[in-house]
Amino acid sequence: MTMISRARTFASAAVLSLAILACGPKDADIKASVDTAIAGVPGVAVNVDKGVATVTGQFADETAKASTLAMVKGVKGVKSVVDNATVAPPVVISPDEALRTNVNAALSAFSTLMADVNDGVVTLTGEIKRSELPKVMQALSALNPKKIENKAKVTN
Repeated sequence: MTMISRARTFASAAVLSLAILACGPKDADIKASVDTAIAGVPGVAVNVDKGVATVTGQFADETAKASTLAMVKGVKGVKSVVDNATVAPPVVISPDEALRTNVNAALSAFSTLMADVNDGVVTLTGEIKRSELPKVMQALSALNPKKIENKAKVTN
């Protein structure tokens, strides 16, 4: 083999190697890998164009979003990630609502006793036996209200 022929063979091999490396994974293959990686994440979609993954949708919280973006970045063939996703606003439950739910659960065994919750203050109305009053007051105190007003009629 002559020197020219060796040079041509080497040049051909180099061009072929570069062509194979330049092709890399196809966008469809990258998208399939990304979809598999984030299969357990609801409400999120990813599109891939020229290796750039664009994430859209809504996450429950920042932690889920950060974790998912990291998973997408870790997929082979993803060059960069565009974050077009949002985080759902937190559901705000007023302290009175949570307290009201717990008060109603604590009083479920006392059918003649009712409670109203307003601004952290529990107001008892209805009737209660004297022997049951300490148990009710202890259960309500454990819920940490601002105050308990007993306007219930106490019977023997």
